[in-house]
Amino acid sequence: MIAEKALTYEERIEHAVNPAAKKLFAIMGEKQSNLCFNPDVTKAADLLKFADEIGPFICLLKTHVDLLEDFSYEFTQDLLSIAKKHNFMIFEDRKFADIGTISGKQYKHGIYKISDWSDITNAHIVPGPGIIEGLKQVGLPKERGLLLLAEMSSSGTMAKGEYTKTAVALAKEHKDFVMGFISMGKLTDDPGFIHMTPGVKKQKGTDALGQQYKTVESVILENGSDIIIVGRGIYAAEDPKKEAADYQSLGYNAYLRRLEN
Repeated sequence: MIAEKALTYEERIEHAVNPAAKKLFAIMGEKQSNLCFNPDVTKAADLLKFADEIGPFICLLKTHVDLLEDFSYEFTQDLLSIAKKHNFMIFEDRKFADIGTISGKQYKHGIYKISDWSDITNAHIVPGPGIIEGLKQVGLPKERGLLLLAEMSSSGTMAKGEYTKTAVALAKEHKDFVMGFISMGKLTDDPGFIHMTPGVKKQKGTDALGQQYKTVESVILENGSDIIIVGRGIYAAEDPKKEAADYQSLGYNAYLRRLEN
């Protein structure tokens, strides 16, 4: 097999098993973007405004819909329209963590009905493999994808070591539905998996609650991750649109440099 570092996003499509992973690789290649934007706002109108404004620069929009004070079915339809307009996918950062039966119901039912509109969601592996099975029963028929939280960017995280190794092993057992990982870098040489890293800014640092920020170059070049997740670096900027364009350029150029190396 060709080493992963030699493969472009487009070449990795054939190695991916999950349909959402294939679609995301294609978008990353078409838009020349490995940027995921995370606007943590509390009003639906603000989220939609950011999605439309930043949409041209991203491959993925990460949401926390339980932050919204005015969530509605109409909001999800508007968001899907914007995603189609700008050709990006939607990732609801739900972090499921219950037993399989309950997680599946939370994914399908309730107020948010996440499986109806979100291409991708994620889960902790604390409950064991049953959580993957429960979510898969709901999401796979809809061609959704699951990310496993193998590592986290917060100080003092317990997601490391053997926990991370177990996440990778479970992902390999469920490649039809598990499309990749939330991690600080590349965890496996299998080119069909996508690694996404949160806590990315132009400069390293920490916030008051233990979030540890990493640079674009360190995430893509040094740690071998595929997608940078940027939140405050864009939505709290004086000119969010300009910052998004900068992050898109920084991220994609780092990826091109990795291919050259």
